[in-house]
Amino acid sequence: MRFGIAGAGFSGAVIARDLAEAGHEAVVFESRDHIAGNCYTERDPETGVMLHKYGPHIFHTGDERVWEYVTRFGEMMPYNHRVRTTVGGRTYLLPVNLLTINQLFGTAMRPDEAREFIAEQADQSIEEPQNFEEQALKFMGRTLYDAFFHGYTRKQWGLPPTEIPASVLKRLPLRFSYEDSYFNHPHQAIPRDGYTAIVAGILDHPGIEVRLSTPYTAADRPQFDHSVWTGQLDAWFDHEFGRLRYRTLDFEEIRATGDYLGCSVMNFGDVDVPYTRIAEHKHFAPWEEHEDTVCFREYSRLAEDDDIPYYPIRMANDKTLLSKYVDAARAESGVTFVGRLGTYRYLDMDVTIGEALAAADGILEAIGSSRPIPSLFVDA
Repeated sequence: MRFGIAGAGFSGAVIARDLAEAGHEAVVFESRDHIAGNCYTERDPETGVMLHKYGPHIFHTGDERVWEYVTRFGEMMPYNHRVRTTVGGRTYLLPVNLLTINQLFGTAMRPDEAREFIAEQADQSIEEPQNFEEQALKFMGRTLYDAFFHGYTRKQWGLPPTEIPASVLKRLPLRFSYEDSYFNHPHQAIPRDGYTAIVAGILDHPGIEVRLSTPYTAADRPQFDHSVWTGQLDAWFDHEFGRLRYRTLDFEEIRATGDYLGCSVMNFGDVDVPYTRIAEHKHFAPWEEHEDTVCFREYSRLAEDDDIPYYPIRMANDKTLLSKYVDAARAESGVTFVGRLGTYRYLDMDVTIGEALAAADGILEAIGSSRPIPSLFVDA
């Protein structure tokens, strides 16, 4: 079979590779002038620093199949991500841990003492939290919430936390130990040669053709037996029911000599600081040495029609609109919707790869049994 695949990010590349290895032909269309999607990395010509052009991407997973897959295509270097935050003129560790708590309250509590103390801080009058703010106050109280969650959340989502669903704060984001690793997966790494090289390796197969700066359009579809769509779900339907909303990011470059931050990522939780964080990219490759440095301030805002979409908003109105598109997608034939944009969900890289592998399995199984290829393999 001949497949037309929209998007040369991880989703499109992984599915194209599996289909090609099974003897099928895959033509990958990419509207940008490069592969790897928002994971795209490139060497800065002035400093030699490997830049994550669309913001930091840290690979972390507990999925052994995904880990084995990604290490087929490049060397993954161990990397333990640590984040700091500046609030009220002071710097603290993130995620909020025992040191953060003791710093903020000027104490020296043990874990059991801190648990009891935070339980006393919690607002017990809130029985059923109706929004993000109430959820946070119920678990941690006003002081921790105001310091580390209110300002950053408001800037990231462009909404007062009282208008954000309680479900966004799924669990108590506190640690009652001094562990400051941002992730806790067994595999945490960054590719030695960047993510672009990994995706290039995946796409390097005689059964795959890549067409850069070439969007996949309705006029292209008749050339193929089946389409794989990793673009925006509503775009496939020409935004028939309206546009799904996203947050996007603007980046402001900082160049300096030496070490600018002293860490890879510094968040800024104060509402009156317009950016959410600064990332210093040479710290994402601690096995390298660079005299000069490149950083980027990140500003979050609502995406307009021509912006690069980053984060699906998924508030109540967005979910109502999404349900219309999901119903339309399930009724569609000749196409499979996958990936972050194709299913309108925020996905980490490992989940993206895992779902692409599962989708490829499902496509090949359907072909082998002469059944129609499903339009969705996940519950969007």
